[in-house]
Parts: sequence; C-alpha cells; structure tokens
Amino acid sequence: MSADYDCIIVGAGAGRTIVAALLAEAGKRVLLVERGREMSYARDGRRDHLRNQRLSSHGHNAGPDVDGNPRVFVAQDGTEHIVRPHEPGYHNNAAAVGSGTVVYGAQAWRFLPDDFRMASRYGVPQGSSLTDWPIGYADLAPFYEQAEQQIGAAGDSLGNRQQGPRGADYPMPPVAQHHSAATLQRGAAALGMNSFTPPLLINTIPHAGRAACIGCGSCVGFPCPSNAKNGTQNTMLPRALATGNCELLPNTMVTSIDTDASGKVTGVTLLADEDGTPQRRGVTADAVVVSGGAIESARLLLLSRSARHPDGLGNANGQVGRHLQGHYYPSIYGWFDQDVHDDDGPGVTIATTDFNHGNDGIIGGGMLADDFIMLPAIFRKTALPPDLPRWGQPAKDFMRDGYRRVLSIKGPVHEIPSPDARVSLDSRVTDRFGLPVARLSGTTHPETVQTARFMFERARDWMTASGATRVWGREPGLQLSAGQHQAGTCRMGDRPEASVTDQWGRVWGHDNLFVCDASLHPTNGGFNPVLTIMALAFRNGAHLASQL
Repeated sequence: MSADYDCIIVGAGAGRTIVAALLAEAGKRVLLVERGREMSYARDGRRDHLRNQRLSSHGHNAGPDVDGNPRVFVAQDGTEHIVRPHEPGYHNNAAAVGSGTVVYGAQAWRFLPDDFRMASRYGVPQGSSLTDWPIGYADLAPFYEQAEQQIGAAGDSLGNRQQGPRGADYPMPPVAQHHSAATLQRGAAALGMNSFTPPLLINTIPHAGRAACIGCGSCVGFPCPSNAKNGTQNTMLPRALATGNCELLPNTMVTSIDTDASGKVTGVTLLADEDGTPQRRGVTADAVVVSGGAIESARLLLLSRSARHPDGLGNANGQVGRHLQGHYYPSIYGWFDQDVHDDDGPGVTIATTDFNHGNDGIIGGGMLADDFIMLPAIFRKTALPPDLPRWGQPAKDFMRDGYRRVLSIKGPVHEIPSPDARVSLDSRVTDRFGLPVARLSGTTHPETVQTARFMFERARDWMTASGATRVWGREPGLQLSAGQHQAGTCRMGDRPEASVTDQWGRVWGHDNLFVCDASLHPTNGGFNPVLTIMALAFRNGAHLASQL
C-alpha cells in the first residue's frame, strides 16, 4: 500500500466501485477501502436456508460480523435495544466487496421525472422534510444509460408506459417470465393495468465475457453460481484493478476522516486486524469519498470530530444523519386452487408502475411486482396466513400444499422523509474497536403510511382479480423502514442549511470531501434505488476525475 493517493474511497459497494474505476482509468491513484471481505460463489456459495442476507434472523452470510458490530435501535415506545447485524432493528446492508450487489436481486429501475421534484408536485406535508432534488431526470438520464450498458441490464424498453425518456434500449432482452406471471397478467388485464417484465441487472444472454442466468432460484441472499448477476464486484472493480492505479484493501475499517489545523481533509485513519491485533495507521490523499451506505456514511462523518468540527464533518447545520429513509414494502399473499408457482429463478417477472404517481389524495405511490423465488424457510417466515398455527400438522400441510399455490405481490413505496428519522452516535455502546456505534431513532412520516396502505389495497385488488380465493397481508403502520434500501442521511441540495452536500456530492465547507451512495438521495423513489446509485456514481465520479 502506497503512502499517498489522489483519492481514498471508503466502501466498495454499488456507487463507490464505479467512482474507483473512473478515477483509476483517468490515471488517478486510488485506494479502495472495505471493512468486509471479498466473496465468491466458490467460497461463499453454500445455499444455507437459515443463514443468508435475505433471511438473517439466524445469522447471515455477507457481513458485517455478528460479533463486535452492534447498533442501538430506539423503538416507537422509546425503549432502547442493542441489536446485532442479523437481528430486527439493525437495518443492515451487506458488508463485503461489492456490498449488496453480491447478494441483491438486481432490479434495475430508473426513477421517474416526478420522483426528482416531489415537493414541487405535492407540496411539503407538515412535519416532513420533503424536498426536490437539486438535479432532475434529464441530468441523470445519460448516466442511467451508462449504468445499464456498462453494468449490464436486461429489460423491456417499451413495456413500461410510465418511464422517463430513454436514449437506448437495454443491452439484453428481459428475463423469461415466471409461471406465475401468466396468472397475474390476467388479473392486470382485468383491471386495465399496464404490466410488463421488470428490468434486472442479470445476464439473460452471455454478456461481457460472463455466462447467462441459469435460473437457480436462489438469487437474493447469495452470490451467483454462473456469475450472471451484474454487480460492481464483477464489472467495475475488475476495470479499476486492471489499470494498476487502484489498490483494494478489504477487512479494514476507516475510523475517521482526518483534517489539518485549518480544517482541510487530508486523508483517513485505518484500523485492521493483523494477526489478531488491531493495527492503526493514517493514509493521506488529495480527496476522500465516503460511501459506506446511509447509516455508516453518516456515522463516519459524525465520528470525524475535531476542535474545528466538534459535531463531525459536514454537520455544522445538524443535517448529517437526518432524513433517514428506506422503503416500506406492503405485501399481499394469495392462495390459488391450482399450482401457480415454479422454482425457476430469479422470479420477479411481472410489474406495474401505474400507481407511482397520480393517485387521488396520495403523495407519490410505488411499483408493484411479484417476488423472487422464496426459500422454504422464508416462505414459512413471511407468507403463512396470520391465523395459521406456526407448528404442528396444519403448518406442515400448508407448507406442503401452499408453496406452489401461493403468490405474492409487493413493492417499494415512495417515502416522505422526516427530519426526526435519524442516525446519531450512541453515547454508551461501542463496537469491537471502541468506536461509538450508530443509534437509530424516529420513524417515517404519517403520509408514508397512508401511501403504503393505498399500495397495499392496490396489491390486494390485483391479487383478487388474478383469481386468488383467499388473500392476506399485514397492513402497514408507522415505523423506521431503512432496513430496505436505506437512504437520505447525507442528502444533497442547493443550500447547506438544509443538506449535507451539493449536487456533486461535495460536502459543504470541504472542497475535497465527497459522499457517493444512497445517503445523497433527498427522496428515494418508488423503486429499488440501485440503478440511481450507480447513475449518480457515473455522473459524480466523472466530475471528480475532472477536478483532481
């Protein structure tokens, strides 16, 4: 490892690895630091139905380590709970090289034009922090295309009637429809809904030197056996390393962003286990990019305190860590009197965007789709009717008969951010290195619950119209939802009083400190946000390369 770099990037996930590749290909010397390990199917591909990133209550497979990485979760009644990474309330992101892109479902949605101007379209609900983005769809459209082409997306360019303008087709055809799609398609047609095959970052044909999807049925929660799931770990990271200008440092924690006496960012302090002993060292750079995910990025900025920055970097106006959001996932399950399900993956093959906007009395909306193939253990945990015993013969009968006769419709809801949903530092609990851990508190805004309940009913309508003879689900309520697609804690904007960074992810007051992950999102859309994270990284990474 060199002593000095043009840029240090903290985190090796969806956005940051793209920035590393762009900088390295521009001739910049880059250090990419990741607290997690490198994963591969050969080493980590064991199909553990109980311990994986999709069902983590018994342990997980993509980090962070269960021991030594707690958080504090403040429940709605004000009680505090110390939670470990696999427990409810932790709001975990994978901690590995590639982060969630190693184990995600790879849905590749563009946000809609109105997703960037929510406050202008709907007004600002009292008590919320709803705002417009400092950029619009047109600013990001060419970078959406770049992400689709260079990471590798498969989709139906014409099927989605609600999408923004496109400059090119997807580079690969959409995935083959799941057996359940024909059933749900009949229901959509009966309701007059537009339905189509959703876009996925998955090879449907051999692409970029890697094989096509083999339909293994265990897409979410595991590395891909055919390397057909396109994440940054198998697309942009190899490009970055091939230049010789990028060094990857896994299994290493960044404990602080360092500054000099004038407050200028000079580099980072690293902490890594070497032969069981934590070793600390400082590394300097001309610029630092923070990309640890919405919770850990906010935590690192808050940890980076000094005499000039007693409340952490970028936090002069108290905005770091606020507006934490994710996605509600209202879900409906339906029983059919015939088999409607098969095990060919990945499983998400029909969707509608008819309800993302334009719903009477509702702010925003969301996308609805069928689900990925569920492991039996996940089916038992999430899909059983509420009045069914969880033990004994009735539960066994339902598992045997219901697994092939139950379908699910669900989707992410456009959340209304709240300034009280936040990440702060806990004053009592520390991690294995003695650093204060993230403290998660607050909820989303009540308008989010109203939108989620509206989408819950639209999912029920669709399931019923598709022929389900029994329908059930859990009605949404007020909660902190950043366990799915966390965002918002370092939001970008036009004014430092109400945001943490400018439109390029540059932290206000610091010319050489940047953020590049979903914590930049002022709002998080009614879609899975990973393609937006990637598009922002292509846009902001190119800008940074031109500045260094």
